[in-house]
Amino acid sequence: MPSPEPPRRPDLSAIPSFLRDGDRPAGEASQGAAPVSPTRRALPRPATPAEPTPEPEARLDPASLPMPSLSRRRVVTAGGVLLAGLLTLSFVRQVGEAAAAGDRAEELRAANVGLRDDVARLQRDLYHVQDEHFIQLEGRAYGLGAKGEVPFALAAGAPVLAADAPGSASVRLGAPDRPHSPLDAWLSLLFGDAR
Repeated sequence: MPSPEPPRRPDLSAIPSFLRDGDRPAGEASQGAAPVSPTRRALPRPATPAEPTPEPEARLDPASLPMPSLSRRRVVTAGGVLLAGLLTLSFVRQVGEAAAAGDRAEELRAANVGLRDDVARLQRDLYHVQDEHFIQLEGRAYGLGAKGEVPFALAAGAPVLAADAPGSASVRLGAPDRPHSPLDAWLSLLFGDAR
């Protein structure tokens, strides 16, 4: 049978001090507690941990913050971005002004077309007013007619002429009355009046 090895003494620096109580010499063990046998080790009783003390809040020291530095490169970059933004705004403004000018020109063209129509209408009215027949007709309204004409006027409360009165639009002067048969009514309805 192999011989038992003598017990080794482990390195006590790796063992916590409260576990090393069993390895104390007899003089230390007798100071406050009963002697412990070297073969048996005692475990300490679990203790209630003390409440942790609140640590004071660390205040932010402004001196510990990094200061942004303005290097030439950053200044040139910021200036370039600012210049590009101004150029972009200028370009957008000019495009907006060009679009507004185009819209205004279109409105002026439409107004010119309307004015041309008004000028043409007024010129036709001027030629009509300067026509000899219009002058004579208007003169007759004031009683200035030709020799032998008898001026007349309708009274303000005169009744409306009958539909078959001479000179009315429904009866042509000198046109014979045509009898209407049912066949003529259907033909005029389907194909229109043959007059």
